[in-house]
Amino acid sequence: MLIWFISGETKIVQAGASYNFKTGDIFLIPRNQPATIINYPKDGLPHKTVVMLLSAKRLSAFYENVKVTTAIAPIPKICSFNNHPLLQSCLASLIPYFEIEDLPGHIASLKITEAISILRNIDPDIDSVLANFEEPGKVDLVSFMEKNYMFNMTMEKFGYLTGRSLTTFKRDFKKTYNTTPQKWLTQRRLGLAHYMITEKHKKPVEVIFEVGFENLSHFSYVFKKQFGYAPTNLLEGKAKRV
Repeated sequence: MLIWFISGETKIVQAGASYNFKTGDIFLIPRNQPATIINYPKDGLPHKTVVMLLSAKRLSAFYENVKVTTAIAPIPKICSFNNHPLLQSCLASLIPYFEIEDLPGHIASLKITEAISILRNIDPDIDSVLANFEEPGKVDLVSFMEKNYMFNMTMEKFGYLTGRSLTTFKRDFKKTYNTTPQKWLTQRRLGLAHYMITEKHKKPVEVIFEVGFENLSHFSYVFKKQFGYAPTNLLEGKAKRV
């Protein structure tokens, strides 16, 4: 996804790295890289962005007649193009089309081609990211899960990113951890949340998305079920098992 910030703020958390983006920033998120994206309003303005999805299908069509000389990046990172006038102009030109319920396909294709062409013009190495069509290969399950358990993905997605079918993923997981993926993920996420609240002094509402939960009420319920007290008790110094 190619994203241009109009207003608000976004925090993107990946394994071993986090990024903060604000008004005017332009950045590219590569495919098949687990990430948590948290959006906030800022300075009294709502979170507002222009997002262009560069699907594998569209990128593949673009690169059919393009010779790529750059080595493919095995683990591409988020690419930032802060306030670049050409990219900003391209993405800003999409705003009037937001009033149209169905953007004509040929116009969408032209805009995407324009954006890819600009990216290639301003970054000679961008082909290493955009032209990477490799599917995830089979990786070590323990290493992957320890790095990525905090990301809220489906079991199918965990399986895909580890190079396994859903059935094989569940079978290998059971063999390795002697429990189900969902139970293990919940335990690890709760442990991380407990650490972030007690050691980093963060509020529960600040950690729920970063540790892989979808909403505060469900997080509070499973947290209390696990530890015997509500997460807010940690901040109040009242944590005691019941």
